[in-house]
Amino acid sequence: MKFKTATDAFENLYPLIMNIGEDYAGTKALFNCSFSLENPEDKVIKTPERKFKQDYAEYEWKWYLEGNRDAKEIGQIAKIWNNMMIPGTTNVNSNYGFFWNYNNQLRKVVSELRRNKESRRAIVLHYLIHEMDQYKYDTPCNIALNFYIKDGVLNLTVFARSIDLVYGFSNDQYTFAKLMEKVAEELAIPLGNMHWFVTNLHIYPRHYELIK
Repeated sequence: MKFKTATDAFENLYPLIMNIGEDYAGTKALFNCSFSLENPEDKVIKTPERKFKQDYAEYEWKWYLEGNRDAKEIGQIAKIWNNMMIPGTTNVNSNYGFFWNYNNQLRKVVSELRRNKESRRAIVLHYLIHEMDQYKYDTPCNIALNFYIKDGVLNLTVFARSIDLVYGFSNDQYTFAKLMEKVAEELAIPLGNMHWFVTNLHIYPRHYELIK
């Protein structure tokens, strides 16, 4: 499936999941779903019912850039982060920026693509094997980002284990589009496509009547 923008993706995937999605783990879900966003820079979801808050998306993006797992402040803005904190702390595992900074993963992506414009190794992982025991409290939804250059533009493939369309995809695509823009600027090349491979793309019951 190919969509021009994040809004197109949201408005087409929502009815698809609701119409043919399986009842699974208390959600409507599609398994092994793949799709592309042809214009990832058009990242603000304009669907009125979604009520996408760009100011929050920007706040989340800047929090990721800091790489600080402490979610105390962002938890005051988006309460969902409070439910994801590791017991006894205010830390979460799903600050993607922590992984970008870990072992200089993001910096190595830029260096690798500068060195070899046909590289297939410009990858950022959002999992650390040695800490997986604590992921039972908060498991990163997206497990890997694979950047590559093709036809002179920067593309990104997102590999996700499980993601909620309404909140997870909506906010994550915004963040990853910003990340693409950052990497493309450093490489001085235009943006290409953002591709998604999702094992489980779902909608929670509270959003079953979001769009009628």
